Amino acid sequence: MIQHPVRSVRRAQPAAPVRGRLQSLVAGRQRRPRRIAMLSVHTSPLHQPGTGDAGGMNVYIVELAKRLAALDIEVEIFTRAICSDDAPAVELAPGVLVRHVTAGPYEGLVKEDLPAQLCAFTHGVLRTEAGHRPGHYDLVHSHYWLSGQVGWLAAQRWGVPLVHTMHTMAKVKNAALAEGDTPEPAARVIGETQVVEAADRLIANTTEEAAELARHYAARPDQLAVVHPGVNLDVFRPAAPAARAAARAALDLPADAAVLLFAGRIQPLKAPDVLLRAVAVLLERRPELRERLVVPVVGGPSGTGLAKPESLHKLAAQLGICDVVRFHPPVGQARLADWYRAATALVMPSYSESFGLVALEAQACGTPVVAAAVGGLPVAVRDGVTGTLVHGHDPVAWSLALEPYVTDPGLVAERGAAAARHAAAFGWDTAAATTAEVYAGSLARPAGLRTGSLRRLV
Repeated sequence: MIQHPVRSVRRAQPAAPVRGRLQSLVAGRQRRPRRIAMLSVHTSPLHQPGTGDAGGMNVYIVELAKRLAALDIEVEIFTRAICSDDAPAVELAPGVLVRHVTAGPYEGLVKEDLPAQLCAFTHGVLRTEAGHRPGHYDLVHSHYWLSGQVGWLAAQRWGVPLVHTMHTMAKVKNAALAEGDTPEPAARVIGETQVVEAADRLIANTTEEAAELARHYAARPDQLAVVHPGVNLDVFRPAAPAARAAARAALDLPADAAVLLFAGRIQPLKAPDVLLRAVAVLLERRPELRERLVVPVVGGPSGTGLAKPESLHKLAAQLGICDVVRFHPPVGQARLADWYRAATALVMPSYSESFGLVALEAQACGTPVVAAAVGGLPVAVRDGVTGTLVHGHDPVAWSLALEPYVTDPGLVAERGAAAARHAAAFGWDTAAATTAEVYAGSLARPAGLRTGSLRRLV
């Protein structure tokens, strides 16, 4: 973690561009930022979600940045370069620039190694800003605690607000570990606590996540803002029966199959093993279902799952269900939408989810979701309306929850239609507009009264 020097009151005063902004705000003209620095240290928005460290956070950053740019807020995303061929800057979309920062070796580093590279990353961020006129960035928005450590220093150096989104929290994950999974280290807990203390605003995905920030990290009410993530409704949309049949044909799925889909990173946290064990229990009780049941697992090893990348294949063999389980690599969003449309139900047995974007994506395609009643999933999924929420991870309980979707086409159609209506309320345009208002509120607060400044002066 980066050790940040304590500034004196004199040096903490805002720079001239900031003073000018505050004067306009005092006059009652609250405004949004012109340009923000968005930080994503450990995973690039250009990477394919579903493997390695790329997942829902990647989708979140890409979609949010594009929508902010549409609101005339330029976004520059700083991420660590992992290849010598990475261009210093890549235009992701009009108004959205991805900057690759060299910090440590390009290859061979896992996420747990990155705290040692935060000083180098911070140097790259500050050097980029130093090449512009003062006041180039109006605000810093960091994602995940590693980025928050960098954002803390950058925001102080530039005299701008720090807005932070946790995405996941060590204390929450450690309280709900899968059997045999590795707990998050104490260094991460300390780092997250420091970021919460330094941030002007904390964006939580749900009210439950906001409560967890307050309970576990002493976040104050005036720091917290709840902004539900969105779903790309242009890509993920319902399909007519003919299109659903075409999706199955394209994916080599039988037209009459009952398809229980897992889509995501393969790691203990996401609990794909619970799905496999539940399917084994279901087939033991209802062996006649074997002829039409297909269980696609779309994703790649990630996190602690990298230590045993073949464990899920071996589990399928041990359970005697290799004939119904199919493993597929991660795919792009358009192809993922086909998987959702082809599925009878999406299954999310996760031990922890800050929100669960794939649940929204599947529902937007008209597919019901069977999910664990954890984190943000009770917000993303309406129990008994758009899918089913399951408490705990007992394979028997999961088999009972899945059985109606395999045996009752009417239930699938009814809940699929409700799922599409539910997901339609979660557009990224709404999420971006609400986030922009959080930015404006942070800018409206005088620099001397911001969270980090207050705690440094106490």
